[in-house]
Amino acid sequence: MPVNIQNADLHCHSNVSDGTLTPEELAARAKANGVELWALTDHDEVGGQQRAAQAAAALGLPYLSGTEISVTFAGETVHIVGLGFDVADPGLAAGLARTRGGRELRAREMSADLERVGIAGAYEGALKYVGNPDLISRTHFARYLVEVGACRDTQEVFRKYLTEGKPGYVEHRWATLDDAVAWITGAGGIAVVAHPGRYKFSANEEYALFSHFKDIGGRGVEVVTGSHTAQDYVKYAGVAAEFGLFASRGSDFHSPSESHTDLGSLPFLSSGLSPVWEALSERVQV
Repeated sequence: MPVNIQNADLHCHSNVSDGTLTPEELAARAKANGVELWALTDHDEVGGQQRAAQAAAALGLPYLSGTEISVTFAGETVHIVGLGFDVADPGLAAGLARTRGGRELRAREMSADLERVGIAGAYEGALKYVGNPDLISRTHFARYLVEVGACRDTQEVFRKYLTEGKPGYVEHRWATLDDAVAWITGAGGIAVVAHPGRYKFSANEEYALFSHFKDIGGRGVEVVTGSHTAQDYVKYAGVAAEFGLFASRGSDFHSPSESHTDLGSLPFLSSGLSPVWEALSERVQV
């Protein structure tokens, strides 16, 4: 792995899950934007990993395998990014397949709820935006709601629909935190808490999350990510230090037209942190 990497982007999504670009297009965008180490982290899926790794290799872009697993902790959906694992590991594959399993039923219930407020055909409409039907998500519904004029953009969709207490919201119980960390570490990777500033935890609940995460083998936290503020950068740098976690960095890029943060455009990690990629140097594909 090249030394002194700063512009690592270890969190983004392709059309294998809920992004709009192919793995190959993302690799090209990352390279063009000066990314020095890249990972594709599709939701609950590793189906795009071979394509991403091959595209990165063709561009001379160092690559880490990745995924983002949805878990339920203290009644909240939390995302755990896995990095540097064996993509062919059977335990991880089986776990991800179970996690994907409930998405279709949830999507049909979301569609029925939207129909009750006058938005018909949302399930079929969302499917038009789905690259992988097993991974239909709120983002695909949001794109359909923009298409039919229910909202101006996807940000407005999530203010008016698809979130708790709003039309179209259906809770889904995901894997447990213990499951996700075990699948990732069992496949030789490192588990990272994604965008912790997004979760609506009390201070005690957040402390419990990181304490348990560390106890079961979790080793990283996203400090600099697309949804974090400058204050969040400082706060979660402190969390990394307090719990002895590696720091990660990733844009959470989904789409050129929807994402506020482009690949490779975030501030670098502050000095004094231990970057997660330094613990994965032997796993980097170059």
